[in-house]
Amino acid sequence: MPDPPDRAKLSAARAGADRVRPGHRVALGTGSTAAAAIRALAERFPREGAIDAVASSEASARLATELGLTVRPLRGEDRFDIMLDGADEVAPDLTLTKGGGGALLREKLLAERSEDVVILVDPGKLVARLGQRFRIPVEVVPFARESVVARIAALGAHASVRAGHGGVPYRTDNGNEILDLHWPAGVPDPAATALALERITGVVESGLFVGLASRVLIGHDDGRVLERLPPARTGERR
Repeated sequence: MPDPPDRAKLSAARAGADRVRPGHRVALGTGSTAAAAIRALAERFPREGAIDAVASSEASARLATELGLTVRPLRGEDRFDIMLDGADEVAPDLTLTKGGGGALLREKLLAERSEDVVILVDPGKLVARLGQRFRIPVEVVPFARESVVARIAALGAHASVRAGHGGVPYRTDNGNEILDLHWPAGVPDPAATALALERITGVVESGLFVGLASRVLIGHDDGRVLERLPPARTGERR
């Protein structure tokens, strides 16, 4: 039997998959909860071609294909009806920390092209302030790493290079490295910080997702799922 956190993730994943309809253009996220959503989609749509999917990572594409879902490359004109993805942290205003799975660039690109960005989490991912529980990932060009680290220090954060297998720097599907950033008191202003990071030459993308989540589905180990909407749309409902 799955552990309580796993049951909570599964509840959220299934609720997210239930929002998908035949013929939908679907963006697939990356990570353990996104993987659970991919499995739930494969159960809902066993017929090949029932949905049109693009994945945010090679790992998600491989899993979806193995389960019989049709996955294709991103096209220039692509827009998606829905994106199903997880998050490392969710603040009350639905700003997010993402990128624990290393796919932050592709996840953000797909989120920006999606009509309904549905974030699937367990209650342990809810935080009062981003960066208090999870470091903020930043994808960087390897050549520029040390220059970027110096610039990030001026923002009040400590940057550590994410390690991969064998102790060498982790490489994303794009061939870049990841710096994980820590602010002692959490991220002071996610929107301003994301903009400041994007302005640093050598930074490809940050794991601060501001204004992208349409809704967050919070799964619980007893099967309940609560829906949280952005403040402008307000509310949390079953």
